[in-house]
Amino acid sequence: MRIVIAEDDTLLREGLALLLRSEGFEVIATVDNGDDFLAHLDEADAAVLDVRMPPTFTSEGLKAAAEARRRRPGFPVLVLSAYVEDRYAGELLAEGADGLGYLLKERVGKVASFVDALRRVSAGGTVMDPEVISQLMSRRRADDPVQSLTPREREVLALMAEGLDNTTIAGRLFVTETAVSKHIGNIFAKLGLASSDSGHRRVLAVLAYLRS
Repeated sequence: MRIVIAEDDTLLREGLALLLRSEGFEVIATVDNGDDFLAHLDEADAAVLDVRMPPTFTSEGLKAAAEARRRRPGFPVLVLSAYVEDRYAGELLAEGADGLGYLLKERVGKVASFVDALRRVSAGGTVMDPEVISQLMSRRRADDPVQSLTPREREVLALMAEGLDNTTIAGRLFVTETAVSKHIGNIFAKLGLASSDSGHRRVLAVLAYLRS
């Protein structure tokens, strides 16, 4: 799998390249800005991008990711951020979540989790950092339907957003798969997600509060 890395911090950029190569990825380019990333787009199978890069250090990575997906719909992108920035996370997912991920940079140190996230995003999945999910939920307005979720339902939703299946969620929470299915059904009902959306409701459950 051919990866391009866009990160302005030299040490982190080269560290990511070394890590991914050791895990069997082919890193075809390491760059420090969005324009250079886009120049390598046609050569890559997926990308890892920082949210903030030169020249303004605001949302260059996000803009580059959006442009990449306009040029190549569904192009897998794993975005890294030093902080939880709900506006950026919401915009990232607003036009479709397949093949997208948003992780805090601190997760890079957890090698197995980071590599797994990149593989799932590259396969078309959606991966959201659990801390991002937690903080996004806590920032929602009081009248947001997400506020009606129980603490356990929020835990389940956070794990769903990480791209985990029901079996894995059950193992994480030490409950049965039947219990997980029940919680997920309650989440869908409280967020107003109809059964006709069954193929995408897991993603829509995340988008429901990101867009609120």
